[in-house]
Amino acid sequence: MGDSVLTTPMGQSTVLIVDDTPVNIRFLAGILRDEYRILVATGGEEAIRIAQRENPDLLLLDITMPQMDGYQTLERLKGDIRTQKIPVIFVTARDSLEDEARGLDLGAIDYITKPGSPAIIRARVRNHLELKHYRDTLERLSTQDGLTEIANRRYFDAMLDQEWRRGTRSGTPLTLMLMDVDFFKRFNDHYGHQAGDDCLRAVAATLRGALHRVTDCVARYGGEEFAAIFPGLDASKVTNTAERLLTQVRSLAIPHAQSTVADHVTLSIGAATTQPHRNAAVQDLLKAADEQLYAAKKGGRNSFRQVTLPT
Repeated sequence: MGDSVLTTPMGQSTVLIVDDTPVNIRFLAGILRDEYRILVATGGEEAIRIAQRENPDLLLLDITMPQMDGYQTLERLKGDIRTQKIPVIFVTARDSLEDEARGLDLGAIDYITKPGSPAIIRARVRNHLELKHYRDTLERLSTQDGLTEIANRRYFDAMLDQEWRRGTRSGTPLTLMLMDVDFFKRFNDHYGHQAGDDCLRAVAATLRGALHRVTDCVARYGGEEFAAIFPGLDASKVTNTAERLLTQVRSLAIPHAQSTVADHVTLSIGAATTQPHRNAAVQDLLKAADEQLYAAKKGGRNSFRQVTLPT
């Protein structure tokens, strides 16, 4: 069965069912498929991969599975900023109070003993989804930039800290890019603040659309400055990525009569790549990217500069 979608009603919540027994998946899917988009996974690793990519609204998780059990899967989900907010209901044949307490302590929001009443399962899923959608609204207000609707500085700081710690554990590189809209103050003064806001929204949407991996993150860093995090991106791939971002913004063809480098809106980018480790600090990466951004602006703008930090 594996990494698949059983049904995809438009505009409806997504439920990920995780169980290594196909008959159990069919039972739960049969109860919920008329109301929700259903995804399925038959193991913990597969569930984590799907959750990271699809960001389901709710996860129904079995406990007893080979390789990685439900408890381990839940711990992994809760330890990742991308999946930690997904509510998880354990659906399991284990019915002891100790099992239920352990699951709830690890962060599950509910515990259903198999096979379970279809009416009760539907009601609990519906109630938890309503709560989740309410929390999502509050969360979006706190982590999304109000003007551009991409991540705000608060979310960026949390994501950068997480990816730094992940890189330290896994031994994978981390690239950070800081980006400025060239001569944005002149743009605002010439076209007005409404046009300036429209420009920032267009640039933000373009940068977000230019990211090819679910692990990448772009945020409004402040004013006309943006930032992007690229976990696992080594120095050899920075040029292609930065050029893609520059080209996408140029292709917007937003007129900029006050720019001295082009007749349209452009970016300057500073990129820094490192291998995170315990004897270094994430602030070193931020400082290096900022220095490269300054070099790009001093060198003529509408370009990028990069550096690889020694390890």
